[in-house]
Amino acid sequence: MNAILLPVAIVAGIGLLAGLGLAIASIVMAVPKDEKAEAVLEVLPGANCGACGYSGCSGYAAALAKGEAQPGLCSPGGEQVSQAVAAILGVEAGQTEYKTALVHCMGSYDNTADRMRYQGIASCAAAAQLFGGTGQCSWGCMGLGDCAAVCEYGAITVCNGLASIDPTKCKGCSKCVKACPKKLISFVPLKQQAVVRCSNCDKGAVARKNCKAACIGCMRCVKACEQGAVEVKNFLARVDAHKCTGCGKCTEVCPQHCITLLQTGQAFIPYPKEPA
Repeated sequence: MNAILLPVAIVAGIGLLAGLGLAIASIVMAVPKDEKAEAVLEVLPGANCGACGYSGCSGYAAALAKGEAQPGLCSPGGEQVSQAVAAILGVEAGQTEYKTALVHCMGSYDNTADRMRYQGIASCAAAAQLFGGTGQCSWGCMGLGDCAAVCEYGAITVCNGLASIDPTKCKGCSKCVKACPKKLISFVPLKQQAVVRCSNCDKGAVARKNCKAACIGCMRCVKACEQGAVEVKNFLARVDAHKCTGCGKCTEVCPQHCITLLQTGQAFIPYPKEPA
């Protein structure tokens, strides 16, 4: 009998000591919770889109609690979330900067064409594995709709081989940004501004050969902009949204018509806590 009870007692004793050790360690090594950050996280929409510039809602909540960020950076949450966060922190809500997703491409079948007949899975991610995609422009939209498939709000449509986003329906969830294998979609402030609807970084002659609407890096937009909001880097024009006043002068001189003014349309509707 003793031969059985002794090993059981030893194992039980080891288990008890290990349990006490873990209990003590959990107390000594516990990371204190920031109650203010936890409270802020509760009111954020949980989209984890990164539109605020931080690593998801938890990162933004931590920065807010430390006073390192402003309440108005959550575009998906809108004014309601901004006011709620400000109330928790005891600060002014400030102005909310709304953003929308934008497809930086005009490569419809009117402007470019496919260079191969694709018969695989109807997915941009799958088609992109074949020599960079199906289109003549290796930088452009393939129109197979991965972005539209993940959008829960019907903000994305694919027509004539090109995806487009309705800013009045976009809730800033960023799922389309992550779904696009070509990285053609980004967030831009929802305001009157010039946007470059192209991502082609080839030299002008090559870009124009592959797409009629491709940016050719001609610098005309840079010279026309009086605010210094436009620059050309790697043969591709880029607009600084914070400097752009939406005057439209760059759009008027663009020979490829790949710079357009963003149509903001109706008022922004915040991202709901629970997507419908």
